[in-house]
Amino acid sequence: MTVFTGVIVYLMIFWTVLFCVLPWGNASRMLHEKGSAQSAPDNPRIAKKFLVTAVISVLIWGIVFALIQIKVIDFHQAARVMQYEDR
Repeated sequence: MTVFTGVIVYLMIFWTVLFCVLPWGNASRMLHEKGSAQSAPDNPRIAKKFLVTAVISVLIWGIVFALIQIKVIDFHQAARVMQYEDR
């Protein structure tokens, strides 16, 4: 895996995990302010969620990297199969 591919894979994992982590621990406000949605969280804790997302993403990326290195996932073979099927 090249550095560019590693970064792209990490970003894809990061955004997927972020959308899974965002709803964790959200509670709506008891008193609603004018101009805000009733479902808006009282304290979204975005920084904490980004940190948790980064840690989880690094762990998942490490697993994917290991699977690619030991040839469980082989993108080159998949590309050869797709090229053969296009003929």
